[in-house]
Amino acid sequence: MTLAVPPSLEGAPEHAWLSHGRTLALHGELAAALALYRDAAERFPESADIRLGWAGLHWQSGQHDAAERLLRDWLQAHPADEGATFLLAQLLREQGRLRAVGETVRALFEHGTHDIDTIIRAVEMLDDFGLPNDAFIICEHAIDTGPNDPRLHAYAGMLAIQLGKFARTREHYAYALEHEPAAVDWNIPLGLSGLQRYTDSSHPDLAFLQGLLQRPALSASTRRATLFALGKAHDDLGDYAAATHYLREANALAHADSTWSRKKWKRGVDARLASSSSDIALPPPGDWAPIFIVGVPRSGTTLLAERLARHPEVKNRGELGWLEHAEQRLSSAAGDTERMLEQIARDVARQLLQDDDRARWYIDKQPMNLLRVDLAMRLWPNARIIHCERDARDTALSLWMQSFNDAAHDYAYDFGDIAAVIRDCRRLAAHWGKRYPSSFLNVSYEALVSAPGETLDGIAQWLGLTGRAPDDHETAPRGIATASAWQARQAVFTSSVGRWQHYAPYLPELAAFDPR
Repeated sequence: MTLAVPPSLEGAPEHAWLSHGRTLALHGELAAALALYRDAAERFPESADIRLGWAGLHWQSGQHDAAERLLRDWLQAHPADEGATFLLAQLLREQGRLRAVGETVRALFEHGTHDIDTIIRAVEMLDDFGLPNDAFIICEHAIDTGPNDPRLHAYAGMLAIQLGKFARTREHYAYALEHEPAAVDWNIPLGLSGLQRYTDSSHPDLAFLQGLLQRPALSASTRRATLFALGKAHDDLGDYAAATHYLREANALAHADSTWSRKKWKRGVDARLASSSSDIALPPPGDWAPIFIVGVPRSGTTLLAERLARHPEVKNRGELGWLEHAEQRLSSAAGDTERMLEQIARDVARQLLQDDDRARWYIDKQPMNLLRVDLAMRLWPNARIIHCERDARDTALSLWMQSFNDAAHDYAYDFGDIAAVIRDCRRLAAHWGKRYPSSFLNVSYEALVSAPGETLDGIAQWLGLTGRAPDDHETAPRGIATASAWQARQAVFTSSVGRWQHYAPYLPELAAFDPR
């Protein structure tokens, strides 16, 4: 039953129209709600709330072009409207039009000044959307033209790390620390430690980090981050005893707050191994295919993705979370499974293809897509899965030395949990390799760093790539938002192979580490 617009709205104020429009939408009466907002827009032509509500309803009802048209028309007359800008950015992002997202949000700051909360919202949105360069431009512009807020310097520093602007990061962090005592709680200690490989124990960063530990009011999270930072610094210096000392305390603090369950993890993996392959698979796209680079984190996924994407036929989209979201949608959906798969494939494809130059292969290097290989192959039977494998003890040490922001990686603070994850990931890799033998490739980290050219040539041949990728490329640096932001930009080196042996005298649990 359609809810009619009551006569009482004639002559009613704007908020009454908005309220009734929301009621219609909540009852699923989208057509009636759209008609009401159209009438409301005529009565209140300068109401941003009505225009945004109208556009939002078009979006909700699948009329994306109409929603975009409404928002762009409004922004042409009101270019400094923050709400319309952010809504349009979200609409464009859903369609995979990332270049247009950056242009839209940057345009907001070309028209007047905005408060610090709006700037930070824009920066966080762009960073979440995988657009660190656009976010960095906005930060730097705001710093140059407005109040020199330490928070903006902290954000700019974080973004500069992703972009490989390490010297600029240090400048921004220095300003934030000098002008705001609370800046030490903004993840700056860890950020500083990742800017270089320390070669001198007198480096001022070490004294700064040591000084932080002496502060009586230091928060638990900042203490933990500082301990991880000091562990990394002493590892660089080759002082493995001191590194172990700091990292033990850091991991103990992190593990105490962890909610990760080894039993829950194992049950999930066992269920995937026991599931049968589906009879439903979509037809593959004719002119492109995804590459999923998977494996235990810290096993070389970032390095491989960055090197492989130097080939002109390959684009690296970083770590996307869309396949996990797709799995959740599918598990909660009822009805026509094939139609749902088709919709999911379209949605995820937009995030892979995006609105830039076309390629043949598109990389999603979310390591834990290893859990979702079956879903990936149902969506794209022409997909390729590259599984990175590395010596278990080197992998375990690298995980244990890392502070993760995502609770999904809380296993990394306990060697027993790490062993369980590595063991089960190996089981999954073996399982998928048997199920999809022509689409699944194991790549050794040790082979990649000792013979990168030969290893990459083999992968290129497997993918059917023509020609050889250049050793260096002149494209703008792509943002790297993982812990490998610094390492992935260095020349390939073999010093990480067998690295665990440095710690064997100080970590007996690592020397006895066995994920079998």
